[in-house]
Amino acid sequence: MATGTYDRERELAAAITPLVESTLPDVEVLAVELLSPGRFCVYVDRPDGVDFALCERVTRLLDDYRSDWTIDVSSPGAEPPLRRPAHFRRALGGTVKLKTASAKRLRGTLVAADDDAVTVHVNGTTLEIPVGEIVRGNLIDEGRES
Repeated sequence: MATGTYDRERELAAAITPLVESTLPDVEVLAVELLSPGRFCVYVDRPDGVDFALCERVTRLLDDYRSDWTIDVSSPGAEPPLRRPAHFRRALGGTVKLKTASAKRLRGTLVAADDDAVTVHVNGTTLEIPVGEIVRGNLIDEGRES
């Protein structure tokens, strides 16, 4: 995907996240991902889980986008997206898969995270990656191969 794709995802997330989270205070928007030029997916979570009714409510909140976009709303699944510093802090000690703006792909153990950077232990090397450089991040279910 081109860098412009990730910029567009960030723009959509910046607009959609406050709308959803202020209207549905128990819901967290984990990520917005472009699936194609006219389709995006909003990954949401809440303490008591995600069901069809919640996905429908979030979709209805996004009615203004539906004239230009096909919208999917989904639970985080087995490998939840990590985009914001708080997401990375909750995943400390877990195995993560990251992709940076420069198309670098990493998989390793998340050993530190703050508002500016994450630190990942990859094959005996510790790497610090600025949060702003991460365009994709997922917590990996270690019971499955990815």
